[in-house]
Amino acid sequence: MADFEIKNLCFAYSSAKEKPALLHVDLKIEQGEYIALCGKSGSGKSTLLKHLKSVLTPFGVRSGAVLFDGRHLDEVDHREQSARIGFVMQNPDSQIVTDKVWHELAFGLESLGYDQATIRLRVAEMASYFGIQGWFHKDVKDLSGGQKQLLNLASIMAMQPDVLILDEPTSQLDPIAAADFLNTVRKINLELRTTVIITEHRLEDVLYAADRVVVMEGGRVVCQGLPREIGNELKRQGSDMFAAMPTPMRVFYGVGEDLDKPCPLTVREGGDWLSGVFKDEKPKIIHIDEERNELLLPENVEAKDCAVYVQEAWFRYTKEGQDVLRGVELKVPKGSFYAIVGGNGTGKSTTLKAICNICRVYRGKISVLGTAIDKYKSGELFKNNLAMLPQDPQSLFVKKTVKGELDEMSKDEALKEKITDLCEIRELLGRHPYDLSGGEQQRAALAKVLLTEPKVLLLDEPTKGIDAFFKQKLASILKELKKQGMTIVMVSHDVEFCAAHADIVSMMFDGSIVTTNTPNRFFSRNSFYTTAANRMSRHIFDNAVNTEDVIELCMENLDGK
Repeated sequence: MADFEIKNLCFAYSSAKEKPALLHVDLKIEQGEYIALCGKSGSGKSTLLKHLKSVLTPFGVRSGAVLFDGRHLDEVDHREQSARIGFVMQNPDSQIVTDKVWHELAFGLESLGYDQATIRLRVAEMASYFGIQGWFHKDVKDLSGGQKQLLNLASIMAMQPDVLILDEPTSQLDPIAAADFLNTVRKINLELRTTVIITEHRLEDVLYAADRVVVMEGGRVVCQGLPREIGNELKRQGSDMFAAMPTPMRVFYGVGEDLDKPCPLTVREGGDWLSGVFKDEKPKIIHIDEERNELLLPENVEAKDCAVYVQEAWFRYTKEGQDVLRGVELKVPKGSFYAIVGGNGTGKSTTLKAICNICRVYRGKISVLGTAIDKYKSGELFKNNLAMLPQDPQSLFVKKTVKGELDEMSKDEALKEKITDLCEIRELLGRHPYDLSGGEQQRAALAKVLLTEPKVLLLDEPTKGIDAFFKQKLASILKELKKQGMTIVMVSHDVEFCAAHADIVSMMFDGSIVTTNTPNRFFSRNSFYTTAANRMSRHIFDNAVNTEDVIELCMENLDGK
């Protein structure tokens, strides 16, 4: 019997009845399957997942049926749903309800009324299985983002669910922590036969593991099948969603391989395919010509040419606490796109908050546009000088509609029209911000921030929850803003985006900047903190870091053969 059977499901949010979020969705999910659900932001993925657990079902107009284990979901009581259907959300903090790790592991079992002996056994088993023993007695607030999300997963698995649903679970994790988390999810599926339904924009780490891929567009299921079949079908259709497919697949078809041939899905398969392409003759051109950005490197930039200048900045959140920033040195040239990468908890977001003077450093100096931040009068720093898009876009929303959010920021109708079109949110204007998908919320928040017309824009994880299609749109938005003279500083875990679009990349570790370089040289020299294209091709090419780099070098060497 199928775990879930969705029959002709239609749904519209009460604030958007004119455009349903789900349209005639029919889907059957068998016991033990690993389902990857993908689609553009706003395609209905998250809305569909929320219909698979009654307490999460959004308010609106619904028709059709959702069956769980052969019964209508509404007929399955909440206790049984809590025990048998696990749900991991995007934000690790949104699910944590206690102060200690051990208590969080036990909380769900306590809520279900299990006896102490059973709780102790389950908690011990989960702590051992997930490798939590080392931080079992820690305060939850002291955990990194990756640890918090792993704790959420372990807490849910302690209840031994039949189905595990994950909605963008790695959106706030660095690449290494995200890969570890997704590998654990795969292990759960293989070893425990737990059904997994996951939406994830990092398809590099998900697609190869999936038994079936379901693609949604405009609230409908437009195609489903095996991962290689889906990639092939999207390529044949010329679908925008093909841009979200794994790098090896995009390189394979980008080079012009036959659509009837099986394509590689993983870095290893892609590397083996590349080796086969050049097995008879080694490539003569192995180096990509990079744009020269050496003049933007810190050693070549003077203070007067910096939009943001951070000198020896030290900061701690409490007087007795540990330093989060430890002598940060940062020079951001005017008109540049500067990206900062690094693991969770290394001080990236705190650096942005220090530049905004939200976190006031106790040692060191920070200046914005040539003026020390403590010299700006009240509110002056944020009047056409500096703006920040925070990691959680919901923190910016205070009105009942997206239009209300924009109206709050500006009376200039022409400017609002321009920004609305730039961020592609016209269809969202009548919606409540909290009814939007993660990617739609990010776009609405970006529009609100841009209405302040800042000269320096700070972005904290702007690609979080955004599909590959809108990432390209975001890149073009940032490129246009740069043309207009805006300086952009971005903190991100999205190494692919940074490699493709940033002018300069720095890595933070242990509260300070440890290295800064051009994207090409930065990512081509790393082993793990690099792109899939680089890991796939480094045994053939010197410095290819983007999908386009690998395709270009392949075509140059194969031309005329």
